[in-house]
Amino acid sequence: MSRKKIWEKLLSNERLGAGRAPGSAERTAFQQDYDRIVFTSAFRRMKDKTQVFPLAKSDYVRTRLTHSLEASCVGRSLGAVVGREIIARHGLREVESGDFGAIVAAACLAHDIGNPPFGHAGEDAIREWFCSSGVLERHGFSPAERADFERYEGNAQGFRIVSRLQSPANPGGLQLTSAVLAAFTKYPRPSHLATELAGKSGKKFGFFQQDAENFARVASATGLVERLPGTAWRRHPLAFLVEVADDTCYLIVDLEDAARLGFVAYRDAECLLADLAGPAVNGERLNRLHDPKERLEYLRAKAIGRLLESAAAVFLENEAAILAGEFDEELLAQSPVGIPLQAVLKLAKETIYTARPALEIETAGFEVLGALLALFVNAVEAAAEVPGCRMSTREKMLLQLLPPQFLAHGGVPDANPYVRLLQVADFVAGMTDSYAVDMYRKLKGFDLPA
Repeated sequence: MSRKKIWEKLLSNERLGAGRAPGSAERTAFQQDYDRIVFTSAFRRMKDKTQVFPLAKSDYVRTRLTHSLEASCVGRSLGAVVGREIIARHGLREVESGDFGAIVAAACLAHDIGNPPFGHAGEDAIREWFCSSGVLERHGFSPAERADFERYEGNAQGFRIVSRLQSPANPGGLQLTSAVLAAFTKYPRPSHLATELAGKSGKKFGFFQQDAENFARVASATGLVERLPGTAWRRHPLAFLVEVADDTCYLIVDLEDAARLGFVAYRDAECLLADLAGPAVNGERLNRLHDPKERLEYLRAKAIGRLLESAAAVFLENEAAILAGEFDEELLAQSPVGIPLQAVLKLAKETIYTARPALEIETAGFEVLGALLALFVNAVEAAAEVPGCRMSTREKMLLQLLPPQFLAHGGVPDANPYVRLLQVADFVAGMTDSYAVDMYRKLKGFDLPA
């Protein structure tokens, strides 16, 4: 198949569960996807989900919501730059560079939508609870079903949210286009495989067992390269650009936030951003800026511009290998900015992500999420009459607190234990940081309602 045909399939506007997407020049199917994501409750809840500093008192620092918006802006620019060259190279007639940008922007907008409370610490907390609670041993789960809980992953939860949990009456959930769903999925594989996969896209997983059929449809619609027949695939090429936009924003912007909060010296942040920006920095203009915040903002903009330029060059240079599924590395790591970017990452790991306030609240998050999972899992297991689980008055009350969308039809726990536990995880993972803390305090009796 020619590269032109490959790209035409990769840019599929077929909607999951709804067929080909109608669109117009004024509002394409991919732009509609962006709007659909914006109006979801899951997207709104990201305003109170941790980016780096949980439950921050400052109104300056980023949340998952602002991070996702910034990443979508960066992704739109990067996608359009790459799209312009791809269209010119292969004579694509039915798409514009803006379509590439819109796909990447929509995927970036949703890329963190599945993150539980307390950031990556929340993922660890959910994994640890399922591994240590003994609940999985009660049921005859397949290795793949067990792995969904034991290796719990916010990326897979994100695919579940946009393809099932939001607009649940629709087959395919939000019914986003296959191009956006494929670009969104940075790890197009399930949680359990007989042999682990090499490369960046094999490190995590992108969909739960219950959602595997939905992703297989997306993979077929976009013509993703199979890695294991019907089970795992190579990345959609634009997923590499989504990754760049995410990495660019979280590394550079987290550094800016840390400087504003005093965890990193302004001078150190300036030096790192200047190294990233390289020759793009205008020395005369920088010297005119005396406010440290303004200097950082200027350097941040220049650094982002250079990172996008470098990533686009690496992508276009390796286009053939990417389309063939032979390239599976980080674009930025292969570019001239790879070394200064590693310096930023080193500082972030040593100073920002281990800042005492962040560690204190993330540690508390283990207690909060573990307790909530224990309470609601015990309630649904007792209601399902699982041996060894007693339906007490308290369990009955807890079951009434579980929203209907996390139960089967009729307001009872699902008869399938895998689905039943997954729905409780859906409920807890969907909470904001503040809501999780508030519910924990009330259910534990620390903070009684007035």
